[in-house]
Amino acid sequence: MIDITWLGHGTFQLRLESGAVLLIDPWINGNPKYPAGFEIERVDTMLLTHGHFDHVADAVAIARRFNPAVISNYEVAHWLESKGVGQTTGMNKGGSTQAHEVKVTMTHAIHSSGIVDDGRMIYGGEPAGFVLRWEDGRSLYFAGDTNVFSDMALIRELYKPRLAFLPIGDLFTMGPDEAAMACRLLKPSQVIPMHFGTFPPLTGRPADVAERLKDQPETTIWELEPGQPVQW
Repeated sequence: MIDITWLGHGTFQLRLESGAVLLIDPWINGNPKYPAGFEIERVDTMLLTHGHFDHVADAVAIARRFNPAVISNYEVAHWLESKGVGQTTGMNKGGSTQAHEVKVTMTHAIHSSGIVDDGRMIYGGEPAGFVLRWEDGRSLYFAGDTNVFSDMALIRELYKPRLAFLPIGDLFTMGPDEAAMACRLLKPSQVIPMHFGTFPPLTGRPADVAERLKDQPETTIWELEPGQPVQW
């Protein structure tokens, strides 16, 4: 079993069976949905899907505090290195690397990826998602910021994720209609919605996705509360 804690927006903490902690897309300071009083006490690996501020805003500070391994696309990894961050693994889509007891594979995403650095926007490579796989056959898919795309069917065929983390808020990512279609392509047992409710324009809600999936009862929408860990 792993412990999953949603830290608001697109930020998640995963504590693996080994005790290692993975932090995904860290946005803490200024995140309206970050749980009050929650303390990050350990980070062994960070996964960064793309360069937007609401996904990397605290990456440098956390890297300096905990000195974790950092996995992202090549361009974001290079930017982090320019800020003095060590232990970076810059990779690209279709590639895999090991993080503790899980294999991390980078997948496609449809979005943009600019990094705001000293008041200017610089190129942040292509956005991505990640598949995490265990030797016992379990796998999960973290979509990052994306719209639905037909190759999600290939992610299902290749990796067979039982759990999918999908953005549902609309405006900057897919909304409930597109997220429901993503569920039809991926056919996971459970879906954790993310990237919704942070700001008023992010109007999609988990219930909206569940309503559109009434005819796919094998997929459960798993709504988390920020700061409250669940086991998977």
